[in-house]
Amino acid sequence: MSPSRLTLLATLTLLVSALPPAAHAQSSNTSIDPSIAAQIATIPAIDNHAHPMLSPPAYATDRNFDALPVDSMEPYTDPVGMRPTLSTLHEAWQALFNFNGQPPLDPSGISQLEAAREKVRQQQASNYSTYVLDKSNIGTMLANRVAMGTGVQPPRFRWVPYVDALLFPLDNSALAAATPDRKLFFPLEDKLRAQYLQQVGLKVLPPTLDAYLKQLVTPILEQQKANGAVAEKFEIAYLRSFGFDDVPHAEAARLYASLLHTQHPNELQYKRLQDFLFRYIAAECGRLNMPVHLHTISGGGGYFSIAGDNPLLLEPLFNDLRLRKTNFVLLHGGWPFVHEIGALLQKPNVYLDLSQQSLMIPPRTMSSWLREWLELYPEKVLYATDAYPYSSSMGWEEAAYIANRNVRESLGIALTGMLRDNEITPTRATELANMVLHKNAQSLYKF
Repeated sequence: MSPSRLTLLATLTLLVSALPPAAHAQSSNTSIDPSIAAQIATIPAIDNHAHPMLSPPAYATDRNFDALPVDSMEPYTDPVGMRPTLSTLHEAWQALFNFNGQPPLDPSGISQLEAAREKVRQQQASNYSTYVLDKSNIGTMLANRVAMGTGVQPPRFRWVPYVDALLFPLDNSALAAATPDRKLFFPLEDKLRAQYLQQVGLKVLPPTLDAYLKQLVTPILEQQKANGAVAEKFEIAYLRSFGFDDVPHAEAARLYASLLHTQHPNELQYKRLQDFLFRYIAAECGRLNMPVHLHTISGGGGYFSIAGDNPLLLEPLFNDLRLRKTNFVLLHGGWPFVHEIGALLQKPNVYLDLSQQSLMIPPRTMSSWLREWLELYPEKVLYATDAYPYSSSMGWEEAAYIANRNVRESLGIALTGMLRDNEITPTRATELANMVLHKNAQSLYKF
């Protein structure tokens, strides 16, 4: 061995020997503390964000699990954690459907899996969706759906509807032409807005902005609240970038009137109108005590604007005094902007959840920034799965089961590290576990 390598080895040895005992434990023993694991396993979770499907017989035709379903987009690169080769699918299939196949499944295996699923659906009937929650140790699931239905009802399921359609009241054909994904999405938003018009008894859009707000936007939000909605969801990151200017009401009124019947409205002017509408809807949600949910993660599709999804672009909203009564929940934990989104938790009305990360990011990796968030703002972090019918191999059922497993493991790793580094006591570890899995959401939504 060369002298230089001997010197380097001696230096590293001295550095390791100088580490405090807690650091030795952290580096040499990364298993989850048994008492923490036991506590985490006993807590039924409140799932802040998911897309459950209806129970039979409505299951077969259910398309209301998303306002913008991603199953028709052009092919793109799935993260490893959401591919049909994922080994933990086997565990989920066994637990949920008593199916012993090994991923990836060939077409014959997929048929056998679907038969096993259907057998359980028929056995459980209208209780099927609740059965999935029970198997996944989820007490309450916030159902992000266009509408609720058979088997997906309170108290186990709480409704979170969509409001993006109200942001885009004009001709959206030019926006739809921007990418193949948006070509699919904007007609769906137009269809949902037409449904909202019908719900309030309107045949066409009102002629003025004030009428649009008073006759459509506010009534829809109030209807949804009356029908059980506990929050409102924006998928706007799929439709345009963040960055909402503070547009005066008078300017927005002029833009609405001048652009209402314009084909292909000027993009910059239309954005200004959207910006005004976003702030108006957010303020109304605050008045109605409904938190605003925002997609904040690198989303599905090969044309998703990752840079435009940077949560720091939302900071002016959180600093707006008129919106301080509105609570914002940043869904999916903002990956890859995990440190930036953590800093935003210092805002008194900002929270984040672990949905989708709980599927696409392995527990060991996710635990590192989960620990960072818990060390800084533990009352702002929410358990969530993003259970969704992703593929023939991973339905919303498997996604709920696997995400639950991953979140609890991540939480166990994070809390164990904090305990071994003498940052927290065992009592505090139990308290933090309860906060993330249950109490933070319970406090936010006042269940």
